[in-house]
Amino acid sequence: MSWTFLRDLLSGVNKYSTGIGRIWLAVVFIFRLLVYIVAAEHVWKEEQKEFECNVRQPGCENVCFDYFFPISQVRLWALQLIMVSTPSLLVVLHVAYREGREKRHRKKLYVSPGTMGGGLWYTYLISLMVKTGFEIGFLVLFYKLYDGFRVPYLLKCDLKPCPNTVDCFVSKPTEKTIFILFLVVTSCLCIVLNVTELSFLVLKKWQPIPVFLSGESHGQRNLAGYSP
Repeated sequence: MSWTFLRDLLSGVNKYSTGIGRIWLAVVFIFRLLVYIVAAEHVWKEEQKEFECNVRQPGCENVCFDYFFPISQVRLWALQLIMVSTPSLLVVLHVAYREGREKRHRKKLYVSPGTMGGGLWYTYLISLMVKTGFEIGFLVLFYKLYDGFRVPYLLKCDLKPCPNTVDCFVSKPTEKTIFILFLVVTSCLCIVLNVTELSFLVLKKWQPIPVFLSGESHGQRNLAGYSP
C-alpha cells in the first residue's frame, strides 16, 4: 500500500465523517502521516549501520541488533498507521454499495448514500471500534517489544557469537525517543477521539446533537429505521 493511496483513502472518508471524525483525520494526516514521511523515516534510515558494539567479532553486531530490535521501530510505526487507517475503507465501500444499489434499482433509496443512518451507522461504529483496538494493540506491542517508549544510549549484549558481554550503542537515541513519545501522544489522542466519537454516535441515537458536531448539513438527517 502506497502513502498516496492512504492519503486518498483518508481524504475520501472525510466526506462521510462526523465533526469529531474530521478532527481524527486531521491528526492522522498532519501529525502522524506527514511527520513520518518528512522526518521520522530519515532518523531511522541507517539505524543498523549506525548500531555499533565495542567488539569486532563478525556477526556480533547483527545478532545484537536483531535481538534488541526484532522489528524496526519506524516500520512498526508505519504498520500502525496503515492498520488504523484502513478500517475507514469499510465506510467508503458501504457508501459505494449504496450508490451501486440505487443504480441497479434506478431510483432514490436513500436521502443521500453518505448519510449516517441505517446500516452505514453500524459500519461506521465497527470501523471506530476496530481502529481503537489497533491503536491500543500497537501501543502495547511497542511497549513490550522495546521495554518502554524510550530508546537507551547503551545496551548490554552477551549473545553468541559475541565473545563476552559487550556494550552496544544506538544512534540518535534522544531524537528517536522524542519521535516515539510524539507517536504515543498522538496515538493516545486518536484513541480519545475515537472513544468520544463512538459515544457521540450512540448518544445521537437517543437525543438531538448540535449540527456542527454531527458534520451534517441542514438538508441531511438520519434515515428512519434500518437501511443497509
